[in-house]
Amino acid sequence: MLHEPKARMTNPAYVLPGVGQAVQGLIEAARQGGVPQETLELVHLRASQINGCGFCVDYGVKSARKAEVSDEKLFAVAAWREAPYFTEEERAALALAEYATRLADTPDAVPDAVWDAAADHYDEKQLASIVLMIAVTNFFNRLNVTIRQPAGVGLS
Repeated sequence: MLHEPKARMTNPAYVLPGVGQAVQGLIEAARQGGVPQETLELVHLRASQINGCGFCVDYGVKSARKAEVSDEKLFAVAAWREAPYFTEEERAALALAEYATRLADTPDAVPDAVWDAAADHYDEKQLASIVLMIAVTNFFNRLNVTIRQPAGVGLS
């Protein structure tokens, strides 16, 4: 018999009044920046993979499929540098997502070359959208990993 994993506690974003709505507001704002939904889904998925957030990876794949992200991209997002499926714009967003997620890995957390590559493809409003999506994803990754929110299980 399989044991269904259980989170340590209810997700903190839904324990304190107004937090869930505030975070949802940030997500909705990030979607208004003119960046294709497909790109935002890939950014979310990649950051969640890096952080080992099973719940967010599971949710991200389902959300990406709703946004009609191809299976090729979903299967290859962890190895996007070696896969032919991504546009130059998506590659720039994915690189930014990786560096902005791994802030402590290098002394220059987000190198100018990574930022400049993204800025070559996106205007300031679009960059704001991508950076907000990365930040909100990392926020939820940290909550879900800390409380051990299992993948495929509804929030408690």
